[in-house]
Order: sequence, then C-alpha cells, then structure tokens
Amino acid sequence: MKRIGVVLSGCGYLDGAEIRESVLTLLAIDRAGAEAIAMAPDIDQTHVVNHLTQEEMPEKRNVLVESARIARGDIQDLKTVSASDLDALILPGGFGAAKNLSDFATKGADCKIQPDLERLLRDVYKLNKPIGSICIAPAVIAKMAEEAGDEVTLTIGEDEDTASVLIKMGVNHVKTTVDEVVIDHEKKLVSTSAYMLPDRLSKIERGISRLVDAVVEMT
Repeated sequence: MKRIGVVLSGCGYLDGAEIRESVLTLLAIDRAGAEAIAMAPDIDQTHVVNHLTQEEMPEKRNVLVESARIARGDIQDLKTVSASDLDALILPGGFGAAKNLSDFATKGADCKIQPDLERLLRDVYKLNKPIGSICIAPAVIAKMAEEAGDEVTLTIGEDEDTASVLIKMGVNHVKTTVDEVVIDHEKKLVSTSAYMLPDRLSKIERGISRLVDAVVEMT
C-alpha cells in the first residue's frame, strides 16, 4: 500500500491546519487505496486564535498536540519521519502552514521553513517523490524550490497579492478556480487553491480529491 505523508500544522485555520482541508485530504487518500501517515512538528504554535471572535488568545498550544485532534491521535513527530518512509507528501493549508510550518505570513518571500519540515521536504524532493500542497501551503513549496534553485509551477488560486510573492520567489504561477489543480509533471508537484478561494465545500472537496489522485498516480 502506498504511504502518503500528511503534514499538519495545528488545528484550526487561523492558527493551524485548516480542518476541512485536512480531513478531506485524509478521506481522499483512503478512497485512493493508500495509507495516510499524519505528522506534525513538536513545537509551540506562533500564537493561538479564538475562532469564534478571531482574536488572539493569551495562551500557548503545541502544534503536534493540536494536530493530534485531527488525526485522532494517530500521528508522528515530524522529526522522526524520513523520506524513505513515504511514497509522497501532502501539505494541507490553513494559516498554520504560513505561521508554524514557515514564517511566510510575516516574512513573505524572505520566509524560512520550519527546520524539521525543511529537511523532509528537501529529501522527498531530491528523491523526485510527489509533493502536494493545498491553499497557502504552495508558499512553503515555493520557498523549498527557490532554495533548490529550481523554477516550478504552482497555484495559489486567484489571490493576486499572494501570487505576486510566489512569482518573486521564482514560481510560474497559474491562476485557477477552486476545483482545479496545477501539476508540474517534471518536478512532481501538485497544487490546488482550496480555501484561498472561499466556495462551496463540495467544490473544495473536488479540488482536493483531484490533487490526491494526481499525487497517488505519480507515486
């Protein structure tokens, strides 16, 4: 059975992983007859946000512990996972990808990737194994590719401001609708915009399912 790594970044779209995107990714992997391997870094979140009021809260939460909520406890510390353990890797979105898995939310094109994720991404990429990225997560892949000196093709949807930052990082950006995917066949990168374009859940699901199917097919 193909093993697809899913990197989570907390629990909740404002400060962690987007829950719907994460669950739809796990569902699509199961439907494709593959095994999802959930993982997250054992680090503090950048901050905690009240998802009712959208205000920052004066407390700390751990990314791995919060991600375990989505994975029902079946999750690994990211630093213990090797590229050889996986056939492919997928990063769901949510602001956690830009706040916890990287600092793209504050640094933009000058961002850095969280070290444990940077190591795993680099190794998976070098082995030419497929990598999928959803919503804002293509920004993390853009940084990885920039550091590798590669021009890649990705989508962030129709968000022109974010797309302009990815272009600055050397990305060939393709404007897409919410249920479309962009595939860089040479680099084995697949991306879809999901909640970068708020839309019906059924359309979000269609885009994520297409991404997962493409990733699994390329393994």
